[in-house]
Amino acid sequence: MEKKLIVSPSPHIHGAMTTRRLMKDVVIALIPALIVATIVYGTSALIVTGVSVAACVAFEYLIQRFMLKGPVTIGDYSAVVTGLLLGFNLPSSLPIWIVLIGALVAVGVGKMSFGGLGRNPFNPALVGRVFLLISFPAQMTSYVTPSGVDSLSGASIPVEISAEMSVDAVSGPTLLGYVKEALAGGQTTADLTDRLNSYGDMLLGFRSGSLGEIAALALLLGGIYLLCRRVITWHIPVAVLGSMAVFSGILWVADPLHYM
Repeated sequence: MEKKLIVSPSPHIHGAMTTRRLMKDVVIALIPALIVATIVYGTSALIVTGVSVAACVAFEYLIQRFMLKGPVTIGDYSAVVTGLLLGFNLPSSLPIWIVLIGALVAVGVGKMSFGGLGRNPFNPALVGRVFLLISFPAQMTSYVTPSGVDSLSGASIPVEISAEMSVDAVSGPTLLGYVKEALAGGQTTADLTDRLNSYGDMLLGFRSGSLGEIAALALLLGGIYLLCRRVITWHIPVAVLGSMAVFSGILWVADPLHYM
C-alpha cells in the first residue's frame, strides 16, 4: 500500500496564487488590446466584447445554478476571461445574436460539459469561435477597417451593429488573408511590402481582423504585464516566437520572393 498510485484531476501543484487573482491579472493584461480595438472600431468593439462577457457570465451562472445545482463560481473571473477571449476572436460587425450563440457554446459545451474550470480539454473561447466559424462563415469572415485606413480592398460598405447604431467602415481581408491571395496571384514579397505600407500599421492595429488580433503591440504589453506578475514564464512565449522566427527565416532564405 505504500506504493499505491493515486490518480486525481488537476491541479496537482498548489501555490499561493488563487484562481481569482490569476484571472483578474489576465483581464488586466487584455485591457490594452481592448482599448486599441475600441479606438480602431469604435463602440462596436465594446458592444461585441461586452455582450460576450455578460453572456458568458450569465450562462455559467444559469448552468451551475439550475442545471448542475452546484456551487456558483462566477466570482473567480474565469467566465469573464472566456467572454473577453471569445469577443477578441470575433469581427466588430458580428450581430449580437450570433455573439450570444458563441457564448452559449463556449461556456455550455466547451467548459461546463466537461466539469468546469480546469477540466475542459479545449479552450472554451476557441470552441465557441470554431462553432461560429463553421455555422456562420460569412459573418465570421466579414472583417472591417475604419474609413480613412487602407483596407487593401477599397470597397465601401455600411456595417450594421444594431438597429440604432452603425460604424463608418470599409470591407477588408485580414493581413494573412491578403498575403495568401496576393501570393496566389503571383505577387512577390516586395510588392506586398509596398502595398502594406508599413510594419507599424500591423504592430499598432490599423488593419482588418478580429478584435484581438489587430494590435500586436497591445498584446505584447499584456504579455509583459503577465511576466512581471509571474502569472506566466518566458519559456513558452520565447519558444513559440523563436521557432516561428527560425522557420520563417529558413523559408525566406529558400525563397525570398514569396516569403517575407
